[in-house]
Amino acid sequence: MSDLKTIHSDDAPQAVGPYSQAVACDGVLYASGQIGLLPETGAMAGDDVETQARQVTRNLSAVLKQAGCSESDILKVNIFLADMTDFPLVNAIYADWLGEHRPARATVAVAALPLGARVEMDLVARMPG
Repeated sequence: MSDLKTIHSDDAPQAVGPYSQAVACDGVLYASGQIGLLPETGAMAGDDVETQARQVTRNLSAVLKQAGCSESDILKVNIFLADMTDFPLVNAIYADWLGEHRPARATVAVAALPLGARVEMDLVARMPG
């Protein structure tokens, strides 16, 4: 059994609970959910879903980079929305973030998200060589 390695990026928000930004094991990166928090202040990037979703993708990209991965290494993304009517806008931001890369994905509506967030995403990625 391989050792777990925790991943931490100063360019992503600090974990707001007893968890890591990401954990790597056996060549796979498991990134914890990110909401639209600014890493510098820990405050929400904005009240609207567009601003939050863009910050979520920046936060996840920072964690990927710290782990030596890129967006093209993403295998699976889970998107959690506080309001499913935000899906078209979040979907467009997601598509812009990943370009032509098309990992597996699930999108679900939830009753609420931490700190009143409108969107949260987590991911699984392969670790390079």
